[in-house]
Amino acid sequence: MTFLFIVIIIALIFDFINGFHDAANAIATIVSTRVLTPFKAVLWAASFNFVAYFIAKYIIGEFGIADTVSKTVYAEFVTLPIILSGLIAAITWNLFTWWLGLPSSSSHTLIGGFAGAAIAAAGLEAIHLNVVGFIAIFIVVAPLIGFTIGMLIMALVMRIARNARPRTAEKWFRRTQLASAALLSIGHGLNDAQKVMGIIAAAIIAYSVTASDVPAWLHLTDVKDVHDWIAFSCFFAIALGTMAGGWRIMKTMGRGITKITSLEGSCAETAAALTLFIVEVLRVPVSTTHVITGSIIGVGAVKRLSAVRWGVTRTLLWAWILTIPVSALLSMLIYKIVTFIMSMF
Repeated sequence: MTFLFIVIIIALIFDFINGFHDAANAIATIVSTRVLTPFKAVLWAASFNFVAYFIAKYIIGEFGIADTVSKTVYAEFVTLPIILSGLIAAITWNLFTWWLGLPSSSSHTLIGGFAGAAIAAAGLEAIHLNVVGFIAIFIVVAPLIGFTIGMLIMALVMRIARNARPRTAEKWFRRTQLASAALLSIGHGLNDAQKVMGIIAAAIIAYSVTASDVPAWLHLTDVKDVHDWIAFSCFFAIALGTMAGGWRIMKTMGRGITKITSLEGSCAETAAALTLFIVEVLRVPVSTTHVITGSIIGVGAVKRLSAVRWGVTRTLLWAWILTIPVSALLSMLIYKIVTFIMSMF
């Protein structure tokens, strides 16, 4: 049981890192437009990350994305060494891209790590290819949805506010940006915290199948029956991570793609939040990073295509494409190391 607790702790550490890695997604525009100071912005985002727990539990009534993530690998092939290796690979890639200031996908890092370790252990037959393929498709689909909604909202708002006084409009949009950042933080919490829930649930289910000394508060046979303490811990960990910030990535998200005003920030955040709510209904784990980036590009393109810094965008696209295969390869290597170390004891 000690090994299981180690896996759970490392999963929560990943969740925490996910929070500060992705904090910039929700607060980059609100900080770059100086609506809030960085400290107040992270508190704002973290609070609504945690509010997402109550929305998922008491309003939505399920954790569908957690269920999808847990099914990346067929249950009969899931072992604690596989999950541990996937988590270590995901944490490594997340920290590396954070250090470079690249807003890569924590979601796809986790999926790639989980799948890669399983392939190293049992081959391709261990992977639920339909689930992985469906998730991979949304690497393209999710930012396109954000892009499209961002363009539509920006065009609509510009039309509605075309006769407004600039000073009045700026004051109004600075206020609406608080609401849009809150919505985006809720969407971030709903999507990203559930991925770690799925991993922890898969680990506990794998342990419950083979062990006979599992207490009732820990025993689990189906992700749909996930314990409240697991969900609470995951949402709390990602909220703490968001409070830790994400300043390197914030610079890229806030000003690297296109220059952001309060109007554009509000539209981009609203578009990203709506996209995250759509995929929540579809139970698809997507990258909050991909979604907000697509939304920012869509909003910027309404002004003119040249307003988007396509050189930065191409760099982001390469980081997105490489995330799953690099994480998978890294986790394969880590799995071999983990199993070798375990064989020595």
